[in-house]
Amino acid sequence: MDIKELSGLLQQNGIVGAGGAGFPTYAKLDERAETIILDCAECEPLLKLHRQLLEKYAQEIIETLHMIGQVVNAKELIIGIKRTYTGAIDALNEVIEDYPEVRLGLLDEVYPAGDEVVLIYEVIGKRVRPGGLPIESGVTVFNVETVYNVYRALNENTPVIDKLVSVTAEVEHPVTVRVPIGTTIEETVKRAGSVTTKNPVYFIGGPMMGFIGRGSQPVTKTTNAVLVLPREHFIIQKNKGNSSIDLKRAAASCCQCSMCTDLCPRYLLGHPIEPHLFMRAATCKDIQKPDIFIDTMFCSSCGLCELYSCMQGLSPRSLMTKYKAGLKESGVRPPQGIAAKPIGIEREYRKVPMQRLMARLDLTRYDKEAPLDESEVPVRKVKILLSQHIGTPATAVVKPGEKVSKGQMIAEPGKGLSVGIHASIDGTVCTVNKKYITIETKEGRAGNE
Repeated sequence: MDIKELSGLLQQNGIVGAGGAGFPTYAKLDERAETIILDCAECEPLLKLHRQLLEKYAQEIIETLHMIGQVVNAKELIIGIKRTYTGAIDALNEVIEDYPEVRLGLLDEVYPAGDEVVLIYEVIGKRVRPGGLPIESGVTVFNVETVYNVYRALNENTPVIDKLVSVTAEVEHPVTVRVPIGTTIEETVKRAGSVTTKNPVYFIGGPMMGFIGRGSQPVTKTTNAVLVLPREHFIIQKNKGNSSIDLKRAAASCCQCSMCTDLCPRYLLGHPIEPHLFMRAATCKDIQKPDIFIDTMFCSSCGLCELYSCMQGLSPRSLMTKYKAGLKESGVRPPQGIAAKPIGIEREYRKVPMQRLMARLDLTRYDKEAPLDESEVPVRKVKILLSQHIGTPATAVVKPGEKVSKGQMIAEPGKGLSVGIHASIDGTVCTVNKKYITIETKEGRAGNE
C-alpha cells in the first residue's frame, strides 16, 4: 500500500485526530516523517481511555503503527507513554519485540506531557520551531485511538461511527464507554449510573482545556471525556469568567511576579510567549511593543498559567485566547522565522507534577478507576455534525426520509481538507441541513408520533 491509497482510505473512512481539534489523519501522512510518535501521555487529569485502549489492543495498534511507518518509510516509531501506566507498558512489552523499529519513550507524570511540542522534545530531544509544524522536524504524532480507528477501517471495514468517552467525577460508576457518534452528552452520562450532585454541570474534555457543555449536545469524533461537576466547583466557576471583569481584576491585582511565564511549557522550550508581559501590556493598554500581543499566537492554551501558576487567580490564558481570536479575525498570522531561545537548566525543575495539579484543582477525590466498557449502547436518535474536524465540513449525500445503515456514508468529504461522515446507527434520516444530519431508529420515530 502506498501513501495515496492509504490516504484515500483514511479520508473516506472519516478518520481524524480522536481528540483536540480533530486534524484529518490522511493529511498527516508524509514521507518527510523520519519519526512517528504514538501519543499515550493522556495529557489531561482524570482521562484514562488511551492507556486502557492500548492495554487491551496493543497488538492491533502496534501492528497498524508499523504499517503506517512502512508506508511513509519512517526510521523509528516511538510510543510516548508515562512510566506509571504499567498495565499498558506490560502489554506493549509483549508485542514490540517483533517490531525492531518500535521503542518506548517513557515520560514523567507531569502536565502537559501530551502537548505534541513538549512530547516531541521529551522523547527525541527535537524542538518544533515557534509557530511551526512537527513535520518540519521530521516528526508526525498520532494518538492511540486514532491509530486504533485506522486498524478498524483497514481490518474490519469499520469507519468512524463511534467514540470512546470517559465519564467521571460526580457519577455513581465512573466508566469509559463506546457510544455512537451523535449520541447526546446526557445519554452518555447515563452509562455511568446516577449523578451524585445537585445541579450538575457537564464539562466536556479534560479539566484544563475543556469547556462547559449541554446535555443535549452530541458526542463528536473528538469528545474524549465528560466530567460531571458541581456548579460551584472551581473549574466551572473559572470557565464562567467574564473577560471584561478578568481584565479589570488583572489591572488591580497582577503583581508581575512572572510565575505564569516561569511555568509556561512553551516558554520553557524557548518560544516567544511571556504571559506576564502580556498581562502588563493589556491591563495598561500599552501598545509600544506590539510583539507582546502578537506573541500570544504562540500560546498552546494549556491553561497552567490561570489554573495553577497564578497566586492571584487571574486569567492570562483566557485573555490571551480573546486577543488571539481578534488577531485572526483581522487577518494577522503568526510571525515566521523566529528562532527559539536556548533552553535553560531550570526547565527540569519547573515541570508541574500531575498529583499537585489535581490537588490544586480539587480533582484528587475524582481520580478513580473508569473501566473500559465497549458493550453496545442502544441509541434511538443521533445528531451527527458535518464539521467535526479542522478544515471544510463534509457535504450531505442523503435526504430526509431515506433509510440508512450503520457505517453508510451520509456526507462525503468537502472540497479541500475534509473527511467523510457516516451513519452511526441504523435508521431513517429525519433532518438534513448545512450543519448536521439527524437519524432515528424505528423505535425512536414511534415514540415521537
